[in-house]
Amino acid sequence: MKSLLLSAYNHLEIADLPLPEIGPEEVLVRVEACGICGSDVHGYDGSSGRRIPPIVMGHEAAGTVEAVGANVRGYSKGDRATFDSTVYCGTCAYCARGEINLCDNRQVIGVSCGDYRRNGAFAEYVSIPERILYRLPENISFAEAALLEAVSVALHAVRIAEMKGGETALVIGAGMIGLLTLQAAHAVGCRRVLIADVDDTRLQLARQVGADETLKSADLIAQVMKLTAGEGVDVVFEAVGRNETVAAAIDAPRKGGKVVLIGNIAPEVTLPLQKVVTRQIRLQGSCASAGEYPQAIDLVGSGAIQVKPLITAVAALEEGPRWFERLHAREPHLMKVILAPNGP
Repeated sequence: MKSLLLSAYNHLEIADLPLPEIGPEEVLVRVEACGICGSDVHGYDGSSGRRIPPIVMGHEAAGTVEAVGANVRGYSKGDRATFDSTVYCGTCAYCARGEINLCDNRQVIGVSCGDYRRNGAFAEYVSIPERILYRLPENISFAEAALLEAVSVALHAVRIAEMKGGETALVIGAGMIGLLTLQAAHAVGCRRVLIADVDDTRLQLARQVGADETLKSADLIAQVMKLTAGEGVDVVFEAVGRNETVAAAIDAPRKGGKVVLIGNIAPEVTLPLQKVVTRQIRLQGSCASAGEYPQAIDLVGSGAIQVKPLITAVAALEEGPRWFERLHAREPHLMKVILAPNGP
């Protein structure tokens, strides 16, 4: 089968690889669309350490069932499907608690981190355990479905914030996850959502998908305080992961407010401990998704979360190297590029 192979850091090539074998509880999916994630770009240049070549990356995908294992009962050839990126074991203590994103034995599709290697969906076919597969309704295109993994990540971040409705929230970072978190917060009843970024193009897109206020990152806290009568917001979603943005996230909430950390560009940041303690700010890290796929499918299918405006291009698999180079150059107007292994 045709695959986009990361054969060395900063080098992608179209390679002919064997068709994936499937086990008794696995499904062979003919990939129709797979999104290039920011983590794939960091894997491409080796900065994340989680894409060790050679590896076929790609974990935000959807397609058509081509074949099923002997014990698969819920799917048959021709079914439209999408899948989670986390392959959880289903038997560890975390899985038993429903915290499948924290599974002790988890693997991630399209990742090679040294502990395991699991080829992903930048290919014509990929093998997927039935337990992480979800049926895709006809009203969601394959390209839109390639964003469901990112939508589920945003929904998980909103879920762990435990909002009750009526809150004012701030999203820091208007990249893909930030824009989806903005919409997810509105979808669960957030009254007012502000979003901040350094780039005007992204802020314009944020207004298009429902931001109540868009803020430039310069003098961010002063702007937030002006808009909240000096009190601060109820919840901050930090979707960048740098020292300066985490510091701003801790300055922005009201006393007793919450900060959900989603971004993780920097492996370490400096924490302003006294501000956190004396203002009783509750910090929560958010990792991947944990079963939010059905909700993501419902919200995208109903239009409550818009993903189509976030798609920059749908391109053939052979165009992957060129798009990776552009994404690696951080062209600010690029949001989501979808690769279509079997033709756009």
